[in-house]
Amino acid sequence: MSNSYEPLDVCVLIPCYNNLPGLFRTLQSICYPPGKLLVLVVDDGSEVPVTLDILRNSNINFPSIHVLNLEQNSGITLALNAGLKWIEDNLCVRYIARLDCADICHPEKFYKQVTFLNANPAIGFIGSWCTFQTPNATLQYGYSTPTAHSKIIREMHYRNVFIHPTVMFRVELIKTLGYYPTNYPHVEDYAYFWRMVKRTKTAILDDFLVTCEINVKGISIKNRKKQLKGRYNVVSEFGSIPHLKLLGMAKLRAMMLVPYYLILLLKNRKRRAN
Repeated sequence: MSNSYEPLDVCVLIPCYNNLPGLFRTLQSICYPPGKLLVLVVDDGSEVPVTLDILRNSNINFPSIHVLNLEQNSGITLALNAGLKWIEDNLCVRYIARLDCADICHPEKFYKQVTFLNANPAIGFIGSWCTFQTPNATLQYGYSTPTAHSKIIREMHYRNVFIHPTVMFRVELIKTLGYYPTNYPHVEDYAYFWRMVKRTKTAILDDFLVTCEINVKGISIKNRKKQLKGRYNVVSEFGSIPHLKLLGMAKLRAMMLVPYYLILLLKNRKRRAN
């Protein structure tokens, strides 16, 4: 694919593993002018491989899709890095965005994020607020965060301020930072985003632009203890404000003792109370 044409605004990177229904729902939610956005689906060795023919036969009215098929399941980090490499080698694009299968975009998500980055050239990496919910919406809560760079840095010591499916960043950053780190299993995004925060100005849009699915069988929940240990290691490695670093590590140790379903119930109860 030539990279000599007018740059695309956005390439949306979506890894997929055995989740065609979720992929269909996500693709149907993407809104942006034709010819200015490309979706790159990285099929991570699914039992039934994702193909363009399958997507075209699904009645999804979204022609700007490329599928990159990996021969075997390699895990999300290697799938994402394969996607980033393909983008570097094949596209002329300004921004890279991320979604996961079953995430639902607000109709104005990409318009608002592209407009913000175009208007703020000093900012290289952004996210937004989002909503988490189970497929039947019995559990639901909003995820809001600080929006300014200085406060984002402080909050990153306690949690990942950037929810993966909300992010968008300038393509130039992968030339200086490289790809997702492979030595932080289950928290590759947290480590990568810490690198972003230290490299460029960041921001969060105070708007709920994505609905993320809470999947009780998903890799994040199944590997929660490993994920918390990984987050502990990330804060230990990247934390830049000593007292916040110690507090963040202490919080993560405490979270290892609390069952995840209790956290979800508390968040859901708080939402209903509000």
